Amino acid sequence: MAETINRKGKGVRRAAAARSRADTARKAKAKTTGAVGGVMALLPFTEEQLHKVFLAIILGGAVALAWFVASLAGVPALAQAQIASLASDAGFEVRRVQVTGVERMNELKVYERVLAERDRPMPLVDLDTVRNDLLALSWVEDARVSRQLPDTLVVDVVERTPRAVLKKPNRMVLIDGTGHELEPISPANAKGMLTVTGPGAARQIAALDTLLDSAPALKPQVTEAEWVGNRRWNLTFKTGQVLALPHGDDAPASALIQFAKLDGVNRLLGGKVAAFDMRAPDRIYMRIPGFSGQKALDASKPAETE
Repeated sequence: MAETINRKGKGVRRAAAARSRADTARKAKAKTTGAVGGVMALLPFTEEQLHKVFLAIILGGAVALAWFVASLAGVPALAQAQIASLASDAGFEVRRVQVTGVERMNELKVYERVLAERDRPMPLVDLDTVRNDLLALSWVEDARVSRQLPDTLVVDVVERTPRAVLKKPNRMVLIDGTGHELEPISPANAKGMLTVTGPGAARQIAALDTLLDSAPALKPQVTEAEWVGNRRWNLTFKTGQVLALPHGDDAPASALIQFAKLDGVNRLLGGKVAAFDMRAPDRIYMRIPGFSGQKALDASKPAETE
């Protein structure tokens, strides 16, 4: 007769092995939890903030996937509306505008252009359109517009730099180095700034800067520059004296340098002479109030104006 033997030894070993695995798993879980907790403690975010970040990433991925699928299906317009609605419900809409780079211009004009996008779902904001609207402002030379999810539009403005005041028949206008008109300016606010006059003078600002740079000692003394006959400059100094320069490519700079040398030796500025005319080569004509006619001298020799 066969006899059945119950081998309990093997069952005990299995139970022991199972308990060992469970202990190992608990220790690993405790170790992992402790490591994650340590990392969390080092991060400058609260657990609630991290949950929001993860939610934003998940929703953003869902929006991108939905757009991709809809585009493949050939229904981008409908998909865009659905995505915009989904994004708005998830908080992805314009609620704040952040502007940087504004120093001289009226910052409110920037906000007026951008705040039209307020409460608009982020996927519907056309960044190029917003940028073009900003470029239409007289002070804006360039602008960069970007999204800062979930709810902020960031606008970085590059302003134009005022260079001179353009005097027109009925008003004065602030202009930059290219002659671009920035805004009207009052005579009181224009005081101390270089004033340019004459038809076409605004288009000659860059050339005028180059001309004045050729005589650095005289540049701060020039208060007004008149573009005459669309070919040459008359310069007015702080003393009220006027210098008529010749026309041409190199002649004006040469004449101004020569005048600077003469002034350095003879102190022409601040003297009795009201006007200097250097349009004739190698000659300088001077008009002195109270004397008829003009006095001419060789520009290469020291002047006697007393």
